[in-house]
Amino acid sequence: MKRAAILIVGVLLCLVISLAQNIAHVETKDVQPVQRLEQVISGHVTDLNGKFKFRVSEVTYQPGGYVGDHHHAGPGVRVIMAGEFTYVKGDKTTVYKAGDAFFEPGDVTHRAYNRGNTILRVMNIEILPADFTGSALIPPPL
Repeated sequence: MKRAAILIVGVLLCLVISLAQNIAHVETKDVQPVQRLEQVISGHVTDLNGKFKFRVSEVTYQPGGYVGDHHHAGPGVRVIMAGEFTYVKGDKTTVYKAGDAFFEPGDVTHRAYNRGNTILRVMNIEILPADFTGSALIPPPL
């Protein structure tokens, strides 16, 4: 009886962990980020020194590539380097073209698509906590 109870608890624990991992995943397809720079902030704005860092990443979307609903770990600027970037926030869709730039606060749920026939390249310039590691893409709150 005791073994059966331990086995059931173990199986339930595995299911909960598996579910949590699936919930904490941002769906992507044919998207390749490459980190170009990461630098802890220092300089005249002393309130930021050592507490935050800049991260610059070039993200390439193949035709049909996308990033599903997500937030970012920090705010940033997006610069469209090539192609057309379709940005969907709620019921509003905006198409940005090469040369366009926009600010993204990080705490809004949105999706990103390359609905064109050519490669899309986006430069992400983000401000993150100095000790932050890993992908800045985070699932939106439930």
